[in-house]
Amino acid sequence: MSSVAVLTQESFAEHRSGLVPQQIKVATLNSEEESDPPTYKDAFPPLPEKAACLDSAQEPAGAWSTKIRPIKASVITQVFHVPLEERKYKDMNQFGEGEQAKICLEIMQRTGAHLELSLAKDQGLSIMVSGKLDAVMKARKDIVARLQTQASATVAIPKEHHRFVIGKNGEKLQDLELKTATKIQIPHPDDPSNQIKITGTKEGIEKARHEVLLISAEQDKSAVERLEVEKAFHPFIAGPYNRLVGEIMQETGTRINIPPPSVSRTEIIFTGEKEQLAQAVARIKKIYEEKKKKTTTIAVEVKKSQHKYVIGPKGNSLQEILERTGVSVEIPSSDSASETVILRGEPEKLGQALTEVYAKANSFTVSSVSAPSWLHRFIIGKKGQNLAKITQQMPKVHIEFTEARIYQEILFLP
Repeated sequence: MSSVAVLTQESFAEHRSGLVPQQIKVATLNSEEESDPPTYKDAFPPLPEKAACLDSAQEPAGAWSTKIRPIKASVITQVFHVPLEERKYKDMNQFGEGEQAKICLEIMQRTGAHLELSLAKDQGLSIMVSGKLDAVMKARKDIVARLQTQASATVAIPKEHHRFVIGKNGEKLQDLELKTATKIQIPHPDDPSNQIKITGTKEGIEKARHEVLLISAEQDKSAVERLEVEKAFHPFIAGPYNRLVGEIMQETGTRINIPPPSVSRTEIIFTGEKEQLAQAVARIKKIYEEKKKKTTTIAVEVKKSQHKYVIGPKGNSLQEILERTGVSVEIPSSDSASETVILRGEPEKLGQALTEVYAKANSFTVSSVSAPSWLHRFIIGKKGQNLAKITQQMPKVHIEFTEARIYQEILFLP
């Protein structure tokens, strides 16, 4: 069915009365457009100017005046490695459980960072930390303090410089502790001691000590000079066991601060009396220039698992090679997957040094004995008596309990 609208005389009159004004209005507009067309400025009004936005500071800015800020990543990820010998918790029978897992959960809750644990091939602990920069740095400090064995060292600087290490409201000290993942204890103002105690990992202690000495050098009224020296030549300037730089400091009365291997800085800082300082700088420059002219390098491949044997306890093996041959051995950091070891020295000495590097790398062998975890305490004995007997009879043997096995590292004497 279709519907039909009925038009009456009244409705037609109403429709006509409503239509006429519109027709008149349109006609009037059309006549204006024909006689006076709009200008370009009327048709396209200009965008708001910068000055206008500044004048009306309280008024909300228009869409055109809004500044687009670059988006920065708020979440970062860093991986930290704890070597086997520095791990506090080595029982891997229940990896991901127990005290270690409980500590990681507490760190996540306290810092807001996310932690993921995994075991490396060398049984070291790899910890991936994700979160905001501040949270990651706090988590790193907690990881070092609670999951890694701690060492301590002291550094002496003038008592009047201690306040500069602390900084305003202790902010500088807190920042330094976060960057180096260490605990730095500064004597109370009433305490006459000038010794600052640093607790943390060996690498962290070296970094913190270097930073404290830099702060002290900046405040020292004596002359200060900085000398850029390529990182690879620092071992030659320090000498075996730091004896060479120690002699120069003693003879010139100048304090010389060489960045440790774990710090990527290249500048060596001298502090002291002007004339004596100049003598120290001249001697260091001479050593540097001579080594640059006379030394060359060779690169060899050594298994990553053997690097720690080349380095030796506290770096002693590297120092032995430097002392005997005058050759510096550069080992990739533990975070690097590289197996390339670089030897730098005089050409006629490189062969001897290479022999020593391979001897150190192959000086240990590892064997394992399967033993259920419930037997471990009987093998160890009461208060470690059984292990003590073994290590006394064979002092070159190191015994490590990990997973459900007992690993032995045996040093072959030449």
